Amino acid sequence: MKSTTVRRMTLSAAAVSVLSGAVACGPLGSSGSSGGSGRDDGASGGNAAHVRPVAALRSAERSTHRAESARVESVTTMGSMMSMKAAGAMGWGDGLVGNLTITYTDGWVADSMRGLGTTSMEARYLPDAYYAKMGEKFAEQAGGKHWIRYGYADLADLGGSSGAFLRDQMRNATPNQSVKLLLASGDVEKVGTEKVRGENTTHYAGTVDVADLTTGNPGLDADRLAGLKRQLTQAGVTTETVHIWVDDRDLLVKKVEKGRMALGEYTQTAYYSDYGVRVSAGRPPAGDTEDFTTLVRQQAGTGTTS
Repeated sequence: MKSTTVRRMTLSAAAVSVLSGAVACGPLGSSGSSGGSGRDDGASGGNAAHVRPVAALRSAERSTHRAESARVESVTTMGSMMSMKAAGAMGWGDGLVGNLTITYTDGWVADSMRGLGTTSMEARYLPDAYYAKMGEKFAEQAGGKHWIRYGYADLADLGGSSGAFLRDQMRNATPNQSVKLLLASGDVEKVGTEKVRGENTTHYAGTVDVADLTTGNPGLDADRLAGLKRQLTQAGVTTETVHIWVDDRDLLVKKVEKGRMALGEYTQTAYYSDYGVRVSAGRPPAGDTEDFTTLVRQQAGTGTTS
C-alpha cells in the first residue's frame, strides 16, 4: 500500500474516532452537592445565580461518571477534514471500553475511505488500545488483515503533539467532557428547561477560553486542569461554546460543542441514553489485526511517497 495512504488513513481513523461519540478530556475529579435543587437559579444576587448552576453541574458530572456506561449517538464536523455520524455504546467504569459504528459523510477522510471501498467502519475501544476495522479493500492491501490496532502508549511517540492529544483523549474519554469544561471555564449559566427526545431537561451553556481556565471551582485540581489545557492546546483550540442538557436524574442527555481548532471550525452534537447498559468489547483476532506502528514503519522503510 502506498505510504501516503497508510499514514493518512491510520492516523485519521484514530483522530475522528476520538471525536465521534462520548469523547474528550478525562475526569477533573469534581465533587460537591448533588440533587436537582441546585438548578433553581432564580434567587437574587449575581453570586448566588452563578453558584447554583455550578452546583448542579458538579452533581451532573458526578452522576454521569458513576453511571459507568451509556449509548451514544453523535454527528461531528471538523473543517474540510470530515463530517461523520457515530452510534454505539461506551463504558468507563474500569478503563474505556466500547463499540461504535462510524460513517463518514463528507471531507477528505470520507474521500479517502471511498478509495478503500467503504465509508463506514467499526471502532472498538479497550483499556490499552483502540481498534479500527477498515474493510475488505484495505485488507487486500494490508496482507489480508482487516483491523488496525492503535496502542495508546505508541501514539505520542509516532504522532508528536497530535499523537499525545489522541492518546490522552482515547485513554480518558467519558461522556461528561462538556460538563467538566464548563466547570473549569468559570462561565456557566442556566438557559432554561426544555424537552430533549421527550425528556424533561435543564439546559446550561457557557464559553470556554483555554487561556482562562481556572481552578476557582472546588474539585478542579491543578494537575488535571493542566492536563485539560494541554489537550485543548495540542488540538489548536482557543475558545469554544458548550451547551449541555441534564435530565431529572442529573444525567447528561445531550451536548453541543462548537469552536475552532487547527483543522478548522468544528461542531459536535451528541445524545446519551440507556445509562448503565452492559458494554462488551472483545479484542479482535490477532491473526486479523495489524499494529499501526508496524504499518507506519514498514511504509517508512519502503521510501515510497505517493
